[in-house]
Amino acid sequence: MKRYIVNSLAGVLMTTCSLLSQNTNPHFAEGKEIYDVVKNNLIQMAEVMPEENYSFQPTPDIRTFAQMVAHVADAQARLCSAATGQPKSLDAASKTSKADLVAALKESSAMCDAAWNTLGSVTAYETIKVGPYERSKLATLEYNSVHSNEEYGYMAVYLRLKGIVPPSTANRKK
Repeated sequence: MKRYIVNSLAGVLMTTCSLLSQNTNPHFAEGKEIYDVVKNNLIQMAEVMPEENYSFQPTPDIRTFAQMVAHVADAQARLCSAATGQPKSLDAASKTSKADLVAALKESSAMCDAAWNTLGSVTAYETIKVGPYERSKLATLEYNSVHSNEEYGYMAVYLRLKGIVPPSTANRKK
């Protein structure tokens, strides 16, 4: 009986360790799901805005739509590549065409997908430095989701001013 209990406990321990070493933490999965919604909204938004409206600027003191897309792509690349330990810059701010900016946004989104997929029970809490901030990899990716969603909210107004329904509204199931 004692041997059965020891073997059972060993099995539970091995299974637990195996699960912890993989990206099976529900918090990570939920965080990735939230990011996926934001990512898809941003990419659809960038694709639906006509090229001629990429230079649209609601008021002279704020960014054009193209600059907003570039800002999101550059921020995502900076944050997510740092979380994978391979810092990279896309320099999307130097791009002006819709095709180049959509491509940069997709590339930065792929970096974020990769970063979320590398999180493990230990690696998620390793600290990294991005600019003046030092945060865990998980907090960095969560911040990216918050920032990207905030920018999406601003950009939705640009679409509305051009008579275009933003993806988050257009995709709602009735």
